[in-house]
Amino acid sequence: MTVLAEIADPEKAASFSLNAVPEIHFGAGRAQGLAADIKAISKGRRVLLVADAALVDLGIVAPLRRDLEAAGAVTDLFADIAGEPKASQIDAAAEAARLLHADALVCIGGGSALDIGKLTSCIAGDQADAMAYALGARPLPAAGLPKICIPTTAGTGSELSATNIFSNNAGKKVWIWGQETKPDRVLLDPLLTLSLPPHLTAWTGLDALVHALEACTSNRAHAGNTPICHQALRLIAGALAEAVEQPGSVEARGAMLLGSAYAGIGIDNCGTAMAHNISHALAALAPVHHGLATALALEVTLSWSVEDGAEASQQAFAAAAQSCGLAAAAELPDWFSTLMSRCGVERRLPAAFADYAAADLAREMRREENQPMRTATARAVGEDDIDRFAAATIALA
Repeated sequence: MTVLAEIADPEKAASFSLNAVPEIHFGAGRAQGLAADIKAISKGRRVLLVADAALVDLGIVAPLRRDLEAAGAVTDLFADIAGEPKASQIDAAAEAARLLHADALVCIGGGSALDIGKLTSCIAGDQADAMAYALGARPLPAAGLPKICIPTTAGTGSELSATNIFSNNAGKKVWIWGQETKPDRVLLDPLLTLSLPPHLTAWTGLDALVHALEACTSNRAHAGNTPICHQALRLIAGALAEAVEQPGSVEARGAMLLGSAYAGIGIDNCGTAMAHNISHALAALAPVHHGLATALALEVTLSWSVEDGAEASQQAFAAAAQSCGLAAAAELPDWFSTLMSRCGVERRLPAAFADYAAADLAREMRREENQPMRTATARAVGEDDIDRFAAATIALA
C-alpha cells in the first residue's frame, strides 16, 4: 500500500513535516546491559534513575541500577512518583539531579515517570522550576542532560513524544513541549510490561489506541503520519485483548509496546482530539487514570465522530476501521465498546466525580488549555455538543 493510499485526502501529501524520532531499540530482554546504552549517549558516570515507585517495589529497577553500578557508574534514584505527574515532582527530581551532579538520566515506567524524567533532564541545569516553562512561557534550556526512556506500560507513548503533561499546584493540567524533551535512546522491552495488572493493561492499551485513532482522523492528519497510526491500530487491535487475558504472552506484550510507541509518534506529529479534551477536563475535576478517562470519553463521542458527513472524515475513519480489521467506519463504535467489555473495563468514573455536575465538566472542557484538542477534531464541536458530551460522561459517576 502506498503512502497516498493511506490518507483521506491525497492532496495533503504535497506538504507535511515529521518530527524527529529518537533511536529505538526493541526486544525481549533489551533493557539488560543498560550500562552500554548509557555509554553510547553520554561520557559521564553519574546517572539519576527516575522511576515509578511501584516498579521499585516490584524489583524491576534494582537490576538496572546494579548493571550501571557494576560498570562503574554512580547512581541515585528518584521514585517519589505515583498517579498523574505533578510540577512539584518534576522540581524535586530536578533537584535530585543537581545534587548528584548527574551526567545522564534513565526514565523508567509509565507516562508519569517518563514525563517527569524527560522534563528533569531539560531543567536540571537551570534554577527555574517547571512552571516557569509551562504552556510555552519561556524556551527550554538549549542544553539538557542525555537521557534514555524505558517504558513499562504500553499506553502513553511518552517515550516518543515532545509533549509532556503534568498538573500545576491547583491540580490543572498544563504542558511543556519541545523536541529538547525527547530522549536520546528508547528501549522497548516487553518483559518489563509482564507485571502490569489486567486493568492497567486495558486502560493504558486503550489510551494508545485512542492516540492512534485521533491522530489519523483529526483535521491535522497528514500523509507522513497516517501510515504510522494505522500500523499502531493494527498492532493494538490485534493484541490488546490477548495481553489482558494472557498477561504472560510476550508476543502480545511486544505488539502492544510497539503499537503504543507508534501511536506516540502519531500524536507527536498530529496531536489528539475530542476524547482527550474530555479526559483532560475530567482530570481537572478529580483524580482519574488517564487511560480509563480517555477510553470512556471516546466511547461517548465515537458514534458522533463517525457520523460526520464530510467526505474526508468518512474516508479517514474508513481507513482507520480497516486497520482495526473492520469492513466499514460504521462498525467502529460497536467494535470499540465490545473491546472495552472484553478487556473488563467498567463504565464508571471514580466516586469523587459524584460531587460534580455536567456543567462543571463542560466548563473545564471549554477552558483555553483544552481548546487545541477541540479544534483538532475533524467534525466541528458545537456548544451543544460540549454540553451533551459532558452530561453523558459525568453520568458515569
